[in-house]
Amino acid sequence: MANHVLKKMGMAAGVSTALFLAGFSSQTFAMSPFQASYQFNYNGKNLGSATRTLSQTGNQWSYVFAAKAGVIASATETSRFSFNNGKIGSSSFSRSSKILVHNNTMSINFNPSAKTINTKKDSDTRSFAWKAGVLDELNAELQIREDLKSGGLKSSYYIADNKEVESRRFIKQGSEKIKTSYGTFDTIKVVLKHNKPNRDTIFWLAPKLDYLPVKVTHQDKDKSYGLLLTGYKGPTN
Repeated sequence: MANHVLKKMGMAAGVSTALFLAGFSSQTFAMSPFQASYQFNYNGKNLGSATRTLSQTGNQWSYVFAAKAGVIASATETSRFSFNNGKIGSSSFSRSSKILVHNNTMSINFNPSAKTINTKKDSDTRSFAWKAGVLDELNAELQIREDLKSGGLKSSYYIADNKEVESRRFIKQGSEKIKTSYGTFDTIKVVLKHNKPNRDTIFWLAPKLDYLPVKVTHQDKDKSYGLLLTGYKGPTN
């Protein structure tokens, strides 16, 4: 159960971070390194903590999500990519998780020269046809931010996971004030639309923190998961 929760929250927080309303603030930032920490819960009970860290070395970027549920479970996701003229070039994505003594791994390698995307989950390997601008679950949020800064969101984005390349879209649903242990923030509420019934993912994004998500919830039938901000180091408005 804990392993499943960590994976779900990595995915949810990954696609959300920089979705914001163009024109909401007069000040914007170029892509900049940051670190954010969260408390996450399962069915309303606090289960552990998580961090998201964006770092840069030259034109190579690394985005890492790491979560831990005590001594029971842990998970790490890492996206590596380049960034030129407002566009992300995906290089690789990896996920490793552990619950008690059981380990699981997943990786995606993007090969634009061969026009393929190769994935591996444990011993299962797959290959997909290349799509222009394809992203992974972590760097998608960063591309969305840059697109909004330069004119607005696209109608959809291609995002790769271990099984397929699929398009995703997001819908703004007003604003709301959110209280966290790090502070209280005015936020924009954004809903990720799922193709499957009885699933909902909602993000509350704070313009003051460069549209970082200060709260995330995911409902999957009778199960619910949540993230709530506890700390942040990065650009502020």
